[in-house]
Amino acid sequence: MNQLLKKLRKYEIMIRKVANNHLQGDYQSIFKGAGLEFDDLRPYQYGDDVRTIEWKVSAKGHGTFVKTFKEDKDQSVYFLLDISGSQDIGEDGRKKIDLGKEIAGVLTLAAIFEGSQVGLISYSDQKENILLPGKGPKQGVKMIQGIFNHQNKSLKTNLKEMFTFGLNLIKKRSIIIVISDFIDEGYERPFKALAEKHDLVAIQLTDPRESLLPSLGIIPVYDKEEGRTTWVNTAFGGFSKKISQTFTTEREHLKELCKKNQINYLAIDTQQDIVGPLIEMFKYRNKSMKRG
Repeated sequence: MNQLLKKLRKYEIMIRKVANNHLQGDYQSIFKGAGLEFDDLRPYQYGDDVRTIEWKVSAKGHGTFVKTFKEDKDQSVYFLLDISGSQDIGEDGRKKIDLGKEIAGVLTLAAIFEGSQVGLISYSDQKENILLPGKGPKQGVKMIQGIFNHQNKSLKTNLKEMFTFGLNLIKKRSIIIVISDFIDEGYERPFKALAEKHDLVAIQLTDPRESLLPSLGIIPVYDKEEGRTTWVNTAFGGFSKKISQTFTTEREHLKELCKKNQINYLAIDTQQDIVGPLIEMFKYRNKSMKRG
């Protein structure tokens, strides 16, 4: 556990250091300034974010008004961590599940460092581990243990249930960071509902094997979620090409869904170092907050 904490702390310091350098010291973290409470109304000014327009008041015909917010000092950061069997792809120590846990761990330390409340929902097709938000070093250790020491009850996936569970549990506006490969169907409605109610970040984990399946003839493919092996002819009817196209189409669908619903989207591949992409996300969110 000590070695793990050292590694995560090193990543977290790197992220803060590089983000600071990139933003010339004018750095708002991923966690600050997004947990906001409604404060007042004021007339619309050129450059205001259209999402802050209060349409009901504006419709009365006395001008266009926007909502103003003040920072919520007790905002929470929740990690919705998908720990289903489909995450168990990649090289040893660099599987999607390993990457997901590392990202959750690094961002937990960053949030704790900045005084945010941090909570965890680990999910498969059922709730696996729930940690309600808390502050300080003790909560940080609890979170890291909860992320890395948990033994699964199930290996199946149900993102629709995970997002619905999150909607029902998290009542107050929070930052919610979803870490998943998003390999599932029918989750869009509760996912969009989460984005309407909260500040949502979607981190999609991918592995090259998912889209680059070589033509190897008839091979056994083990489905970890179902616990069974199926024999597949990879040389038949452009099978590999179809797999690749499906992967690309699903990824584009998720990106488009995030774009339409103001959800920060980030894809991280198991071959990548996690620090670079996370810094890019920090920078993007920082710019968005300034625009807002």
